[in-house]
Amino acid sequence: MSTSISVAGVSLDVIERGEGRALLFLHAGEGLEPQRPWLDLLAAHYRVIAPAHPGYGQSELPGWMSSVDDLAYLYLDLAARMELKDAVVAGACFGGWIAAEMAVRDTRRFSRLVLVDPLGIKNGGVQDRDIADMHGLPRAEYMKLAWADPANGTVDYTVMSDSEIAGRVRGRDAFTLFGWKPYMHNPRLKRWLHRIDLPTLLLWGECDGIVTPAYGEGWREAIPGARLEIIPQAGHFPHWEQPEQFVARVRAFVDGQGPS
Repeated sequence: MSTSISVAGVSLDVIERGEGRALLFLHAGEGLEPQRPWLDLLAAHYRVIAPAHPGYGQSELPGWMSSVDDLAYLYLDLAARMELKDAVVAGACFGGWIAAEMAVRDTRRFSRLVLVDPLGIKNGGVQDRDIADMHGLPRAEYMKLAWADPANGTVDYTVMSDSEIAGRVRGRDAFTLFGWKPYMHNPRLKRWLHRIDLPTLLLWGECDGIVTPAYGEGWREAIPGARLEIIPQAGHFPHWEQPEQFVARVRAFVDGQGPS
């Protein structure tokens, strides 16, 4: 089910599936892609709330909104609007960056944090590239870095409607707006990760060439008590490439359950 919810004057397109404990999922820079199986697999165990970020899908992108700070406060307001309690906040890639920015600010409505190959911090020096240039790379090279098997990320644009293609272009524009300068990170975020007071699970694709598992170690070291787990045969989007493994790891972390 997809509904439009107004939060802080911004109209958000929100998908909601399943019942039980709330899990707020913040999607990757590539978009939500609700037809992929991970969403239904999660919804078999949780009440999954998955908003399309401003500029993606049917979500509004107002002219005043331009930073990940804005998105963090927007989703904290969404959590308050939906009266979430004891919820899980999970984010992948760009969504993981947003989730971390939320968690350094206010965790009162959440009890677990799951970060899936997040962008958002700087580990190396000024001349070190921690995050691959997703927008500047040739598409074929990007696919090799982003996926363990590039075929898993192939999209057939010939079967998509004009509105679907336009939506993808719009989402990519929004992605660059929020993360262009400095490129896909907040120089100050790592300094404040010690404020995260939630049990935190970092899930990482073994073959991620966009942000490698070594980059994930920087996150693990900065977040008190965080655990880093590697998902084999997965790249930057393990929730898409290995959805069963992804959900099993989330369940084991959130409520001590393995695959059913």
